[in-house]
Parts: sequence; C-alpha cells; structure tokens
Amino acid sequence: MSGTTPGSRAGGSPGGGNKSVKLSFGTKTPGNGKGKEKLDRFIPTRSAMDFDSANYTLSKENKHSLDQGDGQGSPSKEEYQKALAASLSVHDSSRILAFKQKAPAAPEGYENNLKSLYNQNLAPAVPKKQFRHVPTTQERILDAPELMDDYYLNLLDWGSQNLIAVALGRSVYLWNAGSGNVEELCTVPNEGDYISSLRWGSDGNFLAVGTSDAKVQIWDASRRKQVRELCGHTNRVSCLSWNGSILSSGSRDCTIANWDVRKRRDEACVASLRVHEQEVCGLAWSLCGQQLASGGNDNILAIHDSSFGLVNKVQAHTAAVKALAWCPYQSNLLATGGGTADRHVRFWNTHTCAMLSQIDTGSQVCALQWNPHERELLSSHGYSKHQLCLWKYPSLVKVAELSGHQGRVLHMSTSPDGCSVVTAGADETLRFWRPFGDPPASKDGDGKLGAAAGGPMAAGTAAGFGGLRSIR
Repeated sequence: MSGTTPGSRAGGSPGGGNKSVKLSFGTKTPGNGKGKEKLDRFIPTRSAMDFDSANYTLSKENKHSLDQGDGQGSPSKEEYQKALAASLSVHDSSRILAFKQKAPAAPEGYENNLKSLYNQNLAPAVPKKQFRHVPTTQERILDAPELMDDYYLNLLDWGSQNLIAVALGRSVYLWNAGSGNVEELCTVPNEGDYISSLRWGSDGNFLAVGTSDAKVQIWDASRRKQVRELCGHTNRVSCLSWNGSILSSGSRDCTIANWDVRKRRDEACVASLRVHEQEVCGLAWSLCGQQLASGGNDNILAIHDSSFGLVNKVQAHTAAVKALAWCPYQSNLLATGGGTADRHVRFWNTHTCAMLSQIDTGSQVCALQWNPHERELLSSHGYSKHQLCLWKYPSLVKVAELSGHQGRVLHMSTSPDGCSVVTAGADETLRFWRPFGDPPASKDGDGKLGAAAGGPMAAGTAAGFGGLRSIR
C-alpha cells in the first residue's frame, strides 16, 4: 500500500493513481489596490473605441502578470500572441481607450440657452491687491514753542474744515492747512493757567477748550468768539469728546461731565459720572454715538451707553489708559493703549467687553488713529524711540515704522480726507506724515471725500506747508 504523508508533496508516475492538482484562475482576486494595474479612465464615446483591441490588450496584460507570478512562460504562447496582435493591428505602445476625433464645432451664430445658467454663479476675477508704499519720513515740520510735555493732556485736533487747533501754553492757535494762515483763537487770562484740552465739533465750526482752572469753553471758530462757558469741574479738564450736541469732559477731579450745549448754563450738565479713582485722561464717543469710552490714570477702561449708564469697566492695562480709538468700519471695536508700565495696545469688543487681541509695542502708547481706508492702526509712542508704528489688523503685523521726533509723540490727529496725519511731540514740533496713502477712488466717480477735504489740503500744500515754519 502506498500513500502520502499529510504535509508531504504528492507525486507519482504518469500511470500512477496519485496525481498533483493545480488550480488556476483566469482573473485576479480583488485586493487592497497595492498591485492594481494603472488603467485609463472610462470614456463614454463608444464610436471612437475598438473593443476587440481593448479586450485583447487587457487579457494579455493580465495573463502576462500571472505567468510572471508563477514563473512559467510558454514560447509558443508568446508567438501566438504576437501573431494575434499583428492581425488585430495592436501595438504595445498604443493606448487601450482614446479619442479618435475632435468634437464637432458649433454652427455659426449658435448660442447656448443654458449659458446664463452655468455662468450666473461665476464670480468676477478679482485682481491681486498690490502692496502700497508707506512713506516713513515726515512731509513738513512746524515749530510749536511752549507745547506742554504732559502725557495726560490732549492738545491737538484737526477739524473737518481743515483747521488744526493746537494749544501752546496759555493760548490756542488755528492753522489753516489749505492756506497756511495762523490765527490766535484765545488765551487764558490768569498767569500760571494753561490750556489742558481741546476738541473740534463734528461740523468743524465750534471748538471745545478745557482749561487748567476747571472750565470748559466753546468757541465759534469762524467768528473767533466764545459762545459758552461751562463750569462744574473742580480741577483741570484733561480730555473732551463730542456726540452731536452732547459734550463730554473728563477731569483730574475723577469725574466725567456730560453737557447739552443747547440748554442754558444751570441746566447744561445732564449727567455726571464717577467711575475712575484718578484723573480721567482719555475720552471718546463711538462713531455711531451709542457708547462712550473713558480711560484713567487708575488703569481702568470704562464703557458707558448713550444714556450715561455704566456698561462695564475692566482693568487689563497696567498703566494709564489715555489712547482710545474707535474702529471706523466696526462700531463695537475699540483700540486702547497703555502708558509706560504697560506698553500694550489692546482691542475690545465693547458689547461684551471681551479682549480680542493685544500686542506689546515696547514703549509708552501716547495716541492711536485708525486708517479710514485700510484695516490698519497707527500708534504714537514715547521713550525710547519716539516713533510711530503702523499695524495691520487683525494680524497685528507691523507694516511700517516712522521716525523723526526727538521727544515722545504725545498727540496725533488725522486730516479730513483720511490721508495725512499731524503729530505733536515733546520736542515742540508738529510733523506731518502721509502713512495712510490716497483715498480709494469713488465708485460713482464723484469723489466727494476728495473734493470736500482732500481738495483744499492738496491745493494748499505748497502754499501752506512751504510758506510757514512755525505755528506762532
């Protein structure tokens, strides 16, 4: 008796009863795709295909791979395959599936009715925005003798009528940016007193002036005449801000007085706020007139509503909060700057009083101005570089750094056309910069902003800047 041990290889002569059995499959078993053949894509145009050639080539490649895997290959099979390929006019380099002819051209004058349907969601091509050049040097310099070197005061403002008001010691001077003319508006009478703050109204005709003897005066710039005097503070008035007919004043007596200038003197003060423990040195109404931001030497930022109710107050800064700037394109975005011990610019959502972001500028933040044309913020600084920095928002990448002042840059204001900036420094100079570039062209082509504000400024550049070297 003969047999095979399990696990041993079966064998036998051709006439024996034991035969080895080999199973073979005509197609591959689907796998994980690692050894899958790289085939062409399916093309639905059947008239341009030769299915006999395609079937032959596919079968040949499949069998060829099986023969290589088994290590067996018959010369007679290869000769047969070559002869079959020659009879079918199949070349090894030819593609299995291919277009034989181009698509027919449309008749002349034919318009597809579905063209508007397919194209209605296509956005127009937007040209790539070019990086603009930011000039880093001042355009003009004016002497400003007796400009007080006091961080907590606000002594410079550029009105909508293209007049720059600056306080030098006891007097307020108006400089016309279009003509270059300088006029003295007012002087406090008492020796030892000084101008401590000033702010133009929105129409550019009336100027509010705060004095060291706790008074708030309102002057008609066109007539060079005082029209109101408001009394209520007990110490110097450090900051002012307008909201229509409401004038808010912050003082060293730690209070914020809100005056309705339409009412008579004994009824003018409509609300008095006390949320700070030290001097109120920063005050700014939002552009929409719904919120009032105040900053003090107690490091507190306070937000009030239009009814003079306290919305919230935070103490994130570690130094005095003087620099306040409301964003021109987002009504609830406020930028604040801290003093020497803080050095940070912080950004706030004033609806929730949540701090959105912050950046360490490396030096005292004296003033802030938003670019009305771009998402940028300009900051002015004190020791040690006395520079201006232009920041991209919200990335907070520094776009440019402007140097020129020899003392800390205490005050800053933007021109009516939003292109030029004037700064006042402890070096007793006014310097004019152009960091914001030209205003964007008006879509309707009328250029109202440029005509109203930029025109006089541009026309008076040569005469105004070139013909004057000092405010007084």
